[in-house]
Amino acid sequence: MGQEIKCRVDFGKESSEGKALLESTEILFRGGSFRLKISLEKITSLEAAAGKLRVQFPDGMAIFHLGAAAEKWATKIRNPPSRLDKLGVKPGIKVQLINKHDEDFRRELAERGATVVKSKADLVFLTVKDKDQLVELAYLSSSPVWVIYPKGVQAVTEKDVITAGRSAGFADIKVASFSATHTALKLKPRSGAA
Repeated sequence: MGQEIKCRVDFGKESSEGKALLESTEILFRGGSFRLKISLEKITSLEAAAGKLRVQFPDGMAIFHLGAAAEKWATKIRNPPSRLDKLGVKPGIKVQLINKHDEDFRRELAERGATVVKSKADLVFLTVKDKDQLVELAYLSSSPVWVIYPKGVQAVTEKDVITAGRSAGFADIKVASFSATHTALKLKPRSGAA
């Protein structure tokens, strides 16, 4: 989701100005006197009214003074985008899958109405286990590519993906959490690339 806003948060007997960030799995707050990390799964109640977002979770009640954004945040928390929404997969889109992809992802694509093709795709998904597999990018310069790689391992890093993408004529434009174990980085062909 990646929504960020400067605001005040009341938590327990404390109140602090800082930045709140709404991510796909959590709300983060970094204030002058305290920090919060609230897992969306652990929210027990949520209410938006009069510019305030009230979030009840196991550690207590946090009140985010978000103004006009309070309702919007509540809606996003209640209805988070699916993995395919975050990846821009729409019904009827042609996708190419390179290397091994899990059955859950293949099922989601089929349910969304995406067509898996071997070439001339609207969107390519390249799964890599190590940086040597990034050589595939050299052959994919005409379609946007999501490179899916393991989180938190040195076999392939975000820097490796960006460097290989740029060398193959792509611009890096977006990062998304693909799963609990993998990250996805979107590359788009640069103007003038093949």
